[in-house]
Amino acid sequence: MARILLVDDEETVRGFLKRGLEIDGHAVVTATDGSDGLDRLNEAGGAFDLMLTDIRMPLMDGIALALAAKRDFPELTILLMTGFADQRERARGLDAIVTDVLTKPFSLADLRSTVRRALAA
Repeated sequence: MARILLVDDEETVRGFLKRGLEIDGHAVVTATDGSDGLDRLNEAGGAFDLMLTDIRMPLMDGIALALAAKRDFPELTILLMTGFADQRERARGLDAIVTDVLTKPFSLADLRSTVRRALAA
């Protein structure tokens, strides 16, 4: 299946989402914030099929991460997730680089179907 970079600063959320994605056979690498995510992306030479990142995080937020990732790896598929309406509004202008925005809370079924659609696109 796909190689996915999962970026979220909340350990419990990261663990839950990682396990959910692995159910579908995906290989998941995790990062604790945007800066860590960018480091992992660069270490792998962009060798991910999908990056799933929270928007609101310390050091580097998900939008800054998405912009840097798309600049360096234009073929990377990017999904954002947020529980904050103002952050979702910030993501609206990123349609050219972001495939979709998942609004928290979402179910594991929502996550899995959104990831399947993004990878198929």
